[in-house]
Amino acid sequence: MKLVPLGDRVVLKQMVAEETTKSGIVLPGSAKEKPQQAEVIAVGPGGVIDGKEVTMQVKAGQKVIYSKYAGTEVKLEEEEFIVVRQNDILAVVE
Repeated sequence: MKLVPLGDRVVLKQMVAEETTKSGIVLPGSAKEKPQQAEVIAVGPGGVIDGKEVTMQVKAGQKVIYSKYAGTEVKLEEEEFIVVRQNDILAVVE
């Protein structure tokens, strides 16, 4: 099965949270904060959204930083994805 986003939506796969800090302290599961960094898996076609022309600025394979409470979490075939609007993506990591 494959997720194909519509309009200005982007499918993201969240990066894995670090389990140890830089100083070597191991974090328990409850103390780990979900990272706001993800990899772009699929990008919608863009087009006219709410009367405005939207061109997609990201492409599959890029690493991005997205807004903390953005998107909808989706579980598909034992993998978790986040579907967000393009304007919820804050930056591309190069």
